[in-house]
Amino acid sequence: MKTILITGCSSGFGLEIARDFLERGWNVIATMRTPREDLLPPSEHLRVLPLDVTDPQSIHRLIDAAGPIDALVNNAGIGLLNALEGTSMDAARELFETNTLGTIAMTQAVLPQFRERAGGVIVNVTSTVTLRPLHLLSVYTATKAAVNAFTESLALELEPFGIRVRLVLPGRAPETRFGENARSRMSAGFPEAYTGLAQGVMNGWAQSTDPVTHAADVAEAVWHAVTDPASPMRLPAGADAVAWAAA
Repeated sequence: MKTILITGCSSGFGLEIARDFLERGWNVIATMRTPREDLLPPSEHLRVLPLDVTDPQSIHRLIDAAGPIDALVNNAGIGLLNALEGTSMDAARELFETNTLGTIAMTQAVLPQFRERAGGVIVNVTSTVTLRPLHLLSVYTATKAAVNAFTESLALELEPFGIRVRLVLPGRAPETRFGENARSRMSAGFPEAYTGLAQGVMNGWAQSTDPVTHAADVAEAVWHAVTDPASPMRLPAGADAVAWAAA
């Protein structure tokens, strides 16, 4: 039975990916900063382990505890919605530390075992905001676009070792906690000059009837990326993501 390690499983995409792989008969290592056993159905094939992707010691302890794995899904991430003028450098660094450097660090940590076994799959979950510019997401988009570029270059680097690397790009997912954790990093609110723009953007989202992405869409795309060697480098996840990618 194969084993998958998934980061950021406390809610949203990560939680659904973990649930999906459990139902499909995989061993699942679901990680989160504060482990909660009650979020997923009890199973002898499930382990819930602590992980902070910004902490090298936390990563080292996780890799030791996890043992051999067949696939890594880098899903852990945080959001930020604000004008650049309203974004502190501390907030920008926090986003890059988690979304970009956390992904790089986790990938680096599993590569020795994958290379020695001449096999393994790495799937990095980014976002379709990298496909078209959107208001108030410049820093967040930068963190995800960096992961896209990292992933595509790394795939070439690792192909000779039999290691596959893929991207899953979800669309807008109102059901997840992205908005909630993005607002938590807006303690000072929007700069006054941008309040009209911000209100217009948020009203537009609230009134939108366009298709959106559901967590199940992302889980299905990750399953495809992990299990199908012929899967494309970039897999959009969600009806809106598919439309954006096609455009």
